[in-house]
Amino acid sequence: MKTWFITGISRGLGRALAEAALARGDTVIGTVREVAPDLAIGTGVLHVLTLDVADPAAVRRTVAEAFELAARIDVLVNNAGYGLLGAIEEADDEAVDRLLNVNLLAPFRVIRAALPALRAQGAGHILNVTSIAGRAPMAGSGMYAAAKGAVEMMSESLAQEIAPFGLKVTAIAPGGFRTDFLSDHSVRRSRQADVYAASVGTILGHFDEVAGRQTGDPAKAATAILKLVDAPEPPLHLLLGSDALRRARVKLDAVIEEIARWEDVTRSTDFGETLS
Repeated sequence: MKTWFITGISRGLGRALAEAALARGDTVIGTVREVAPDLAIGTGVLHVLTLDVADPAAVRRTVAEAFELAARIDVLVNNAGYGLLGAIEEADDEAVDRLLNVNLLAPFRVIRAALPALRAQGAGHILNVTSIAGRAPMAGSGMYAAAKGAVEMMSESLAQEIAPFGLKVTAIAPGGFRTDFLSDHSVRRSRQADVYAASVGTILGHFDEVAGRQTGDPAKAATAILKLVDAPEPPLHLLLGSDALRRARVKLDAVIEEIARWEDVTRSTDFGETLS
């Protein structure tokens, strides 16, 4: 049985994951901003802590409280977050500051606060929930993609830094899942300018059409994550959903083609002499 610390268990993937872990008898320490959710506990043990992940002092206190409750945390999940949709030009400073605070700085602070105890354990698995937008961005979610992409890169560096301590890291990039992520609960929208109707407007129109009809099943995503944390050699990166897989492959193919097309220019910038 494992002990989990999961940020944001009120709804969506965080809720589904908490219920899946509890159903198999695990202990879940989950955070919410306000009211504790009515979760199916199964045979597990649930502790709910109130946390605004945008508050650095609160993050430190809550992580410390979690380790006091459980003594040991096997899986730490940075799940809490929200989206910002709209053209990059139309995003104001306040909205971007808040977005980066919640989606990038909060996971960093949670990890930083937890690492001394995780290192002392000599084992543990950090899961950072990102998004396919952080690997294959589209118009209309540029700043959200920037935040999630930064968490992807942070996860890669972190994995190399903490591997000698017996700790593992996985960045999980979901595609579209049938949660309320595209609702006002989880998404903010910048003012939409008509000049971006052909690019941003088209994408946002698509998001409106698929809301509530996304391909991904949150319960199946939770089952996949349980399988991930039980694996002896988990991946550094995991895609969730066939739509995420499709977008990632298109992006990788385009990157490989572009690198090859510009390889001569890339190589032309080296000094001429050859080191022996």
